[in-house]
Amino acid sequence: MGFQQHGDGEMGLSGIPLGSKNKYKKMNSDLPDDYDDVLNQHHIQERRNSTRKYVLACAIFASLNNVLLGYDVGVMSGAVIFLKEDLNISEVKEEFLVGILSVVSLLGSLGGGRTSDMIGRRWTMAIAAVVFQLGALTMTLAPSFSVLLIGRLLAGVGIGFGVVIAPVYIAEISPNISRGTLTSFPEIFINLGILLGYVSNYAFSGFSPHINWRIMLAVGILPSVFIGFALFVIPESPRWLVMQKRIEEAREVLMKTIENEKEVDERLAEIQQAAGVTVSSNCLSHKEEKPVWRELMSPSRSLRRMLITGCGIQCFQQITGIDATVYYSPEIFKAAGIEDNSKLLAATVAVGISKTIFILVAIVLVDKLGRKPLLYISTIGMTTCLFSIGTILSVSGQGSFVIAMAIVFVCGNVGFFSVGLGPVCWVVTSEIFPLRLRAQASSIGFVGNRLCSGVVAMSFLSVARAITVAGTFYLFAAISALAVLFVYMAVPETKGKTLEQIEMIFQNEGDVQGSETELGDVDVEVEQLVQNNTVLRN
Repeated sequence: MGFQQHGDGEMGLSGIPLGSKNKYKKMNSDLPDDYDDVLNQHHIQERRNSTRKYVLACAIFASLNNVLLGYDVGVMSGAVIFLKEDLNISEVKEEFLVGILSVVSLLGSLGGGRTSDMIGRRWTMAIAAVVFQLGALTMTLAPSFSVLLIGRLLAGVGIGFGVVIAPVYIAEISPNISRGTLTSFPEIFINLGILLGYVSNYAFSGFSPHINWRIMLAVGILPSVFIGFALFVIPESPRWLVMQKRIEEAREVLMKTIENEKEVDERLAEIQQAAGVTVSSNCLSHKEEKPVWRELMSPSRSLRRMLITGCGIQCFQQITGIDATVYYSPEIFKAAGIEDNSKLLAATVAVGISKTIFILVAIVLVDKLGRKPLLYISTIGMTTCLFSIGTILSVSGQGSFVIAMAIVFVCGNVGFFSVGLGPVCWVVTSEIFPLRLRAQASSIGFVGNRLCSGVVAMSFLSVARAITVAGTFYLFAAISALAVLFVYMAVPETKGKTLEQIEMIFQNEGDVQGSETELGDVDVEVEQLVQNNTVLRN
């Protein structure tokens, strides 16, 4: 009688491998012929659902620091009304207090990029939360303008640390197919924070001027408490782990974040190739590279193009006046004719709602329509709304019609911003840089973002007094029109590509055919790394 082996080496008496599908089933068996396929599909679907939920949770927790930035932007627009009355500060001090956070946060962002390369993305976010809590507590208890300013400086450093790392971390753990959506989460949470700030202003405005602004600022401490819990949930970035030569730990993270188990080794090999980590049959080695700061100071042609794209889009995000629109929306509505403080704050809530709702459009479309189409829609729409705000304020005087139109166009401006330039800016910046430079190169872009934000926020009232509020918005409209041209000339489409493939686009001057050729060479190298990893693991 003949015997055959099944898959794990045992022998089957029936002459049929026990490990294979057996078409000779028991006569009383109720199992369908495709039972094994059904089980396999069920397992794949369960893994897919589990992976998606895990990555989503990581993206949400990593974005909590961005709530702090958004809340500060929203709450200061109303708190400053009562601050001026309680602490008796001048208009110049008001501008300085509002704008200094953006300027100081650029210092935090520079430190954040370097720190995240040293101790990891996760612990850098923890440091950010602690520093912000100290700043928020100092502002809440401040007896004078000087102490308030110290708290503002601490909060700015904390925000700079946290905000620059969140999109980098999310981009590094996300699957290609949903990376754009997930990397938009930091901007979503900024918008959520702004809305919460507006609601806080309206909710606590009825208290005395000595108390209400302190409560408004104290509420900002709460989101950072949840970040402590997040540290026990989210893993370290697999790409950072590879840079530290912790290959097996990186593989464990990828097993949790990639839906198809078969792709894990391939993705790991791509990351190693991008990081310059080579694997032989018995050891790990790292290619000799220039120090990161030296490479950024004297960039290659491809890196220079990345820096222009990353820093340029970050700067355009702010010099189109979005923070001025949010910080000083009460001043804009006052110029349109609203005089009552409660009505001013209620109108700002409408702005916050518009900004939050339209970000949901970006979430749905960024991985379907692509990055560049959303940027076109956003910048063209913003240009139209900014020009319309200037026109309505300069031509029509004051009255209910002017108030209504001012609210509509301000809400339209922040809505178009949230559709594209707001979230896509962070998506693109976190995608385009090489792995070993990503954190520190992204921090340079964020420095430009915060510097532009600070300059706009600290000069808006002075510029508006010199050329009127309407003239200021005409200026923003002109800058927004330049942003449309910048998107056309400098921003590539990155939808659906791996981070390593995006790097190749810049190295090949954006030529699609050239990218395909180079990627073919990379695939050979990746395949070799997969084989070496397998040998080393066995």
